[in-house]
Amino acid sequence: MGQLFSSPKDEQHEDLASSFTQYFKKFKTVDTIIPQETLASIGSSLTRGNIQGANSSITDALKEIDSTPLNVAVTGETGAGKSSFINALRGVGHEEENAAEIGVVETTMNRHPYKHPNIPNVVIWDLPGIGSTTFPPKDYLEKMKFNEYDFFIIVSATRFKKNDIDLAKAISLMKKDFYFVRTKVDSDIKNEKEFKPRTFDREKVLQEIRNNCVKSFLENNIEKPPIFLISNKSLSDYDFPSLMDKVVNTLPVHKRHNFMLSLPNITSAAIERKRQFLKQRIWLEAFGRDLLNFVPSLTFLLGSDVETLKGSMDYFRTVFGVDDAALESLAKDWKVSVDQLKAKMKSPNVFETPKKETIQERLSRLYEEFCLTNGHLVTKNVYVKELFCLKLHFLDMVTDDANALLREICLRNNLISE
Repeated sequence: MGQLFSSPKDEQHEDLASSFTQYFKKFKTVDTIIPQETLASIGSSLTRGNIQGANSSITDALKEIDSTPLNVAVTGETGAGKSSFINALRGVGHEEENAAEIGVVETTMNRHPYKHPNIPNVVIWDLPGIGSTTFPPKDYLEKMKFNEYDFFIIVSATRFKKNDIDLAKAISLMKKDFYFVRTKVDSDIKNEKEFKPRTFDREKVLQEIRNNCVKSFLENNIEKPPIFLISNKSLSDYDFPSLMDKVVNTLPVHKRHNFMLSLPNITSAAIERKRQFLKQRIWLEAFGRDLLNFVPSLTFLLGSDVETLKGSMDYFRTVFGVDDAALESLAKDWKVSVDQLKAKMKSPNVFETPKKETIQERLSRLYEEFCLTNGHLVTKNVYVKELFCLKLHFLDMVTDDANALLREICLRNNLISE
């Protein structure tokens, strides 16, 4: 005979599955960090009570994210701002160690890899400009090992040349994505403003630059592609955010997460999207590592949990550019003390407790604060462990710090420009 009544355990599994499904339903397809079919499979396993199967699927999906490399090819003629673009993409200052050299005449026909300083899976490859080579686009791509790259960025500081367009055609035939980036638009804007102060119109100048680029494509019988106008000195002012959104949305799902985390925090929207990507990961880990349970936890955090939380906090701070090394670098540039910067933030001081409060007491207080603010994260029959809540709390804290730092940077930049 079939089962007439559902058991409490069945209801609990349904509650767990419902919590999982409802949470991930909030995200558009382009914003999820694992494939939709995998999410559906995990939800189905949880509904059937196959917790081990769900855990296994989550573990495999996260392993794929962590182990999959992302290789970006950047090419353009000498003087196009290619090295500056690579440094900007990696969030590296021109004088920092391992920065791409700027203003150096291209003398080598070899490609050069630049690992992202915080997300080692992401590698930016500096390719010699095709105009400086003696071989045609097809041979160029073969010599540069085109199969290894996920997408190409073709950089120019003027009009795109026939070589650039022929290269794009060859990349397209090989079913790879490519993007045209016109750099140094800030210099064009500045020059136009100086020479024509009475008739200067910023938007009109930008449209003329865009039209000039389009003309190159029409002259070479190619359909107008998206062209992104950027300034390597001021990434948030022009099309860099749009370019990054386009790339993230086009990437395969298992490569999307790391590329998003590797991007500089140039707008509050980019910071928020990064937070949502990391939040998904925390939720997946919670379902995959038994941080959700059907029985309330009788113990608070163990010593190993505290170390895990320290590791999570350090990682979040690094990804959002508010780690100690980043703050020390900024303090040096701004000629202020590191303590002055840290005083405006919450995350640097979480594990620096005064004698009157132990680390366990502080974490317990932060946990209670988070629960009061957020209420039930999942359905009433499912309990969440403190480790899960505190990771989410730390992520929110670091996001707030990143936004505070962004506001300070914008304020200082505006004062300088005035």
